[in-house]
Amino acid sequence: MKLAIERTWQGDALPKAHCAELEVVRSGELLLVTATSPFFGDAPPLTAAGALDGLAQFEVVELFLSGPGEDYLEIELGPHGHHFVLELRGIRAPVRTCLPIEYAVQLERSDVPDAEGVLGRWSAQARVPVAYLPAQVTRANAYAIHGPAGARCHHAHAPVPGARPDFHRPEYFVPCQL
Repeated sequence: MKLAIERTWQGDALPKAHCAELEVVRSGELLLVTATSPFFGDAPPLTAAGALDGLAQFEVVELFLSGPGEDYLEIELGPHGHHFVLELRGIRAPVRTCLPIEYAVQLERSDVPDAEGVLGRWSAQARVPVAYLPAQVTRANAYAIHGPAGARCHHAHAPVPGARPDFHRPEYFVPCQL
């Protein structure tokens, strides 16, 4: 399954240079998640790479996978080696957080932004145990977030209408098969 992040959270088209993509493949007992994204140069978290609660406050690509109810898995991947995986049973109701995964990232950056404000690209590979998934994955959505506090940019595969970006809305996820 491929999810292209080509729109703002409200549904407006993004410039091609700002688009990201997630590819998700089930391989035995693992979910292989590959992210490719522009790098906007947000400051990295002040902690060592690894699991980080609060990663969504930094530059990040996110994948949400849900079943037919309100159980879902959120996978956050960052360009500096940080990740955050949480299992939710109900909207914004985490039951397990900082779930361990195997994670590798490659960042190619420039000191000078291009005409679109992009400082390079990054790609990441996450190996997520299938045991973390809801019983039956039927829907998904993907997002990318970057920018300083007060001026954050929120991008989406499938838009999430509303007055503010709220990605914890499974009713706007798209059908998928894993």
